[in-house]
Amino acid sequence: MEPQRGGLEARLREGTVVLLDGATGTELERRGIPTALPLWSASALLGHTDVLERIHADYAAAGAEVITANTFRTQRRTLARGGLAERAAELTRTAVRLARAGAHAGGSRVFVVGSAPPLEDCYRPDLVPGAGDLAREHALHARNLADAGVDAILVEAMNSEREAVAATRAARAEGLAALASFICWNGATLLSGEPLESAARAVRDAGACAVLVNCLPPSNVPACLPALSRAGLPFGAYANLGKPDDASGFERSEDCPPEEFAGHAARWVAAGARIVGGCCGTTPAHIRAIAERLQRPLASAR
Repeated sequence: MEPQRGGLEARLREGTVVLLDGATGTELERRGIPTALPLWSASALLGHTDVLERIHADYAAAGAEVITANTFRTQRRTLARGGLAERAAELTRTAVRLARAGAHAGGSRVFVVGSAPPLEDCYRPDLVPGAGDLAREHALHARNLADAGVDAILVEAMNSEREAVAATRAARAEGLAALASFICWNGATLLSGEPLESAARAVRDAGACAVLVNCLPPSNVPACLPALSRAGLPFGAYANLGKPDDASGFERSEDCPPEEFAGHAARWVAAGARIVGGCCGTTPAHIRAIAERLQRPLASAR
């Protein structure tokens, strides 16, 4: 499939629910592929591309309308920790190519977005770099994603307002739509302590076309949706199942089977969310369950 620049933004304006895919890193691990830090999911780009493409295809077959390329750890800063800094553009291209190939299984209406996470640790707002580094490095990653042919950029797992704004501006500077997503573990508050409502409005003003929360427990999503809604943009959530782990990056949990997770997503939609999906710990089965639940009357979410 050819890139569909502007297509996802137009799709969001239609008002009906857009279904994201689920986890990549924990799904690689579930299928037996090592995902040790610091490279985490990027390790699959070095020798397990067949499994990675299969994961993308499975999400597309499950009903995902948006496939996220495995670029969560292809920023130059992260790759440098594994001695691969000079391969940032190459590995980003590989990740997008594999996502595009997998998305092809879902037909022409499937979009491929590039992941743009925090430069440092998603769970450590105290490590967010200074303004100059944020602008320069997010611009480089956005350029690599644009050159690789993504349809849009998913600025995700943001723990501070200022980094989310920097990454959103970088995406817009490349002419790409930006969806901006934040981590909130305690009500509608970023890990930095900043209000989610303020952060959502800041990325809106920076050019984001949608605002979300991700990598948070399903139980905390309802507290975040009103704050997101007040940004006046399409909003949504893709929650995780598990907890962070210092060695593997994330420890999956089996406490929320697919049908139960789909029930959570249906309630988010009933509350106004127009973008739903899964984060760490979710699988193609969870996304398929959401797709099937979305075919039912909205009243069944209650």
